[in-house]
Amino acid sequence: MPALKFDLATLYQPTVLLAVALMAVIVMMILPMPAFVLDLGLAASFAIAILIFTVTLFIGRPLDFSTFPTILLASLMLRLSLNVSSTKLIIGKGHEGTAAAGHVIEGFAMFIMGGSVAMGLVVFCVLLIVNFIVITKGAGRMAEVGARFALDAMPGKQLAIDADMAAGAITHEEARERRRIEQEETTFFGSLDGASKFVKGDAVAGLLITLINLVVGLAIGVMVHGLPMGEAFRTYSILAVGDGLVTQLPAVIISIAAAMLLSKGGLIGSTDRALIGQLGGYPTALGTVAVLMAFFAFIPGLPLVPFLIGAVALGAAAWVARKGQAEKA
Repeated sequence: MPALKFDLATLYQPTVLLAVALMAVIVMMILPMPAFVLDLGLAASFAIAILIFTVTLFIGRPLDFSTFPTILLASLMLRLSLNVSSTKLIIGKGHEGTAAAGHVIEGFAMFIMGGSVAMGLVVFCVLLIVNFIVITKGAGRMAEVGARFALDAMPGKQLAIDADMAAGAITHEEARERRRIEQEETTFFGSLDGASKFVKGDAVAGLLITLINLVVGLAIGVMVHGLPMGEAFRTYSILAVGDGLVTQLPAVIISIAAAMLLSKGGLIGSTDRALIGQLGGYPTALGTVAVLMAFFAFIPGLPLVPFLIGAVALGAAAWVARKGQAEKA
């Protein structure tokens, strides 16, 4: 009988680590998590969202981030598991105080709400509206159109590859590589179209979970734990709104990243270079906006400093752009 060998290096392979991470996310939905673990999960959710957004800015073309739909779904699973864990803590231990669900939720609630429950509710509703109606709806439409166009254009592109190969313009290896790229592009946009539906559902789930935390938590705090109505409303509103804000902010960041990835379209190169190159390529437009900002600066009733700073900055950018064009000529 062969001896069972345990290789420690196998444990640290990316595939094994990914499987362990996904299993941990599923376990968080089932087992009660302490507040410290919830804080770690919320911090990881923020880090993943910012990482996705940053990578989206610097990729050359959308297909360079072909794992985006998978990462989008994994981040959604993480946020939902964190929502379930935080709901257990809020409803089960909310009567103990605003730190019952961890210090991340409490800190965000206190910082953004500023001691005002109404302000926290307004900020949460604004984030939800921006994510659900503006960003997610537009990104979903772009994903749908991109998937449809990529699928419709695939036969024509395949015929063009065959024609180039028959004419001797490309080799068999180059034709095989181009077919692979076309297939990956079609699959990518199709997957992204489906993943965008998950993002829309995540926004709705965030609203419902916040309402459940507030209403059910308030009822349990008053009827079960005997808290005064005012104290119970303050405690559970801080916990519910804080939980909603902590989960909606990463959702908004990832939705913006998805929209930016889809809006790149046929753009080649990183977003920052493309924007600077295209917006800075027209000095006359920059100069016109600088003059308009200077005009606004001297309108009675409008603040002088912000518009004047904008006029000077745009004027300097127009001068630098025109100088660069003159040197190239």
